[in-house]
Amino acid sequence: MNTQAAYNDTIDYLYERLPQFSKQGAAAIKKDLVNITSLCEALGEPYKKFKSVHIAGTNGKGSTSHMLAAILQQSGYRVGLYTSPHLIDFRERIRIDGQQVSKDWVVDFVEKNKKLIEQVEPSFFEVTVAMAFQAFAENEVDFAIIETGLGGRLDSTNIIEPILSIITNISYDHMDVLGNTLEQIAIEKAGIIKAKVPVIIGQQHSETERVFFEQSIHKQSTLYYADAQWDLVRVKQDQQYQYFKAIHRAKMEMFDLKTDLKGNYQVPNIKTALAAIDILKTNHGLNISKENIILALGKVKRLTGLKGRWDIVQQQPLIIADVAHNPAGLKEVLAQWDNVKAKDKHIVLGFVKDKDVSAALSLFPTDNTYYFCQAQIPRALNMNELKQLASEKGLEGKVYPTVDEAVKAARNAAGNTGAVLITGSFFIVGEGLEYLSVNNGLLFPTTLE
Repeated sequence: MNTQAAYNDTIDYLYERLPQFSKQGAAAIKKDLVNITSLCEALGEPYKKFKSVHIAGTNGKGSTSHMLAAILQQSGYRVGLYTSPHLIDFRERIRIDGQQVSKDWVVDFVEKNKKLIEQVEPSFFEVTVAMAFQAFAENEVDFAIIETGLGGRLDSTNIIEPILSIITNISYDHMDVLGNTLEQIAIEKAGIIKAKVPVIIGQQHSETERVFFEQSIHKQSTLYYADAQWDLVRVKQDQQYQYFKAIHRAKMEMFDLKTDLKGNYQVPNIKTALAAIDILKTNHGLNISKENIILALGKVKRLTGLKGRWDIVQQQPLIIADVAHNPAGLKEVLAQWDNVKAKDKHIVLGFVKDKDVSAALSLFPTDNTYYFCQAQIPRALNMNELKQLASEKGLEGKVYPTVDEAVKAARNAAGNTGAVLITGSFFIVGEGLEYLSVNNGLLFPTTLE
């Protein structure tokens, strides 16, 4: 059997055998760390063989993870990066120095550990976390940047013993699992704070500040606020970069930087990444120069393979993809979309069932044309139900049974002078990017086969 066929069979095995949150929602979550502990013990506790940074938060944790990985890579360190979910290829979840693990490695890991997997009966996410830890240990990474999947306290990644914890922000998402108030959600996220391990809060909020303060006192962890350490002033933006003046508040130093991540919402994420580098340098003596920070932030996508964050994937028509999927994230994206100049605007839109879709839809402009669709997963919100909910908010458009058909129709309608936004969920964006990569010859970062 060739590599591709073996890899396809392996991924099918994981998808079909294991409970998967992207398909089933909350029913797939194992609300303890028993399974991940069993898996890692059988593998020889690989997460103890490298230093790690743990990142949680409602929005921004993926971008912040990629920025940190890029800066460490640019500074000469060997870096593992674990994020979820993936957009197109499962291996996007596990990267070493920006390269996805090979298909052969994934096949080999599952083949070697099939008996263990069937004995423990873990979730899909638990297996991917254990797989990432094993890959990072085998490749002897200097640092691993580990993004939580959902919440923090009971997330499978929370078995690690990091040298730094980061909580990017708190807003409403996954309330069926994490709680109905910002304070309840913050308590779950604060579960990643470890004894005497410093923690950075990316964005302060009056309703959550007490939670983090009390947890840091209880854990004897030094608490830092990114906003208190860094300020960013946007100077300009073009088709390739955002340009900033970065000001270190304590040192009163200022320098210029640019980033290839073009979403306006990246400002707090950049501050958080810069604050994290400060702490890593101070506490662990990392050799990271200002020059390498500037170089890395200018090519995050090239260094780490990040996609789907205000991703401009085509110019004529302008097609932008963004994985925003909750009201807080969509509010930021739609504010930026409002400033896009185009003859007409088209939005390819789909959600999963367990989001606050009504609140999200109330943010969308009524003068755009909509292409309501659903991703090819059981958890997807039915396109006809979405159309009905959208119509109640004054949003009009047609339904399409697949993302491919919706993107094709939107692109054709936009011609060369319109603009298309693909958003609403990771799964909508993933299927949209995959369709465009095949039908437009779009080039994505190379990977290890």
